[in-house]
Amino acid sequence: MRSTRSSPVVPAAAEGAMTMAQMMEIMRVLQENVEASRIEQAKMHEDLVASQARNEELSKVTEELRQALQEQRGRTIVEEVVSSSPPRVFPMPFAQAITDTPIPASVVPVKPSFTGVEDPEAHLTAFHTQMMLSGGSDAFYCKMFVSTLQGTALEWFVSLPTGHITNF
Repeated sequence: MRSTRSSPVVPAAAEGAMTMAQMMEIMRVLQENVEASRIEQAKMHEDLVASQARNEELSKVTEELRQALQEQRGRTIVEEVVSSSPPRVFPMPFAQAITDTPIPASVVPVKPSFTGVEDPEAHLTAFHTQMMLSGGSDAFYCKMFVSTLQGTALEWFVSLPTGHITNF
């Protein structure tokens, strides 16, 4: 009697196993990837070194500009003290207490920005915010406010009677 069992067939290579050629191809691709990564890393390192050199150069230039600005400010202060001609007097609507209030030399001038055409509330809000950051008294605010006016707005302001603005 014949057996119904068939004999198992043994494959030449186990299922899922790689051939030597496949493994060699994978190793070649991995080596190419590693080499490409090394080249990219070298380029990135060169870029980093160049960027650091640019940063150092910019730092030197910034420091030179800072020193030149400090020297210029020193000269300006000296020139102002040396100047013997009295300042020109313009009619201002401020009371004497406001006019006599000094403006510190460290104050950054406010950019003139209101001509009378823009939104006055937006201008006042921006001005007030800038003044809060710089500090100072209300009289100081009054004096700085004039520097934000241009054109017809400035003409209107200086047309107010002398001493008209007393409350600050």
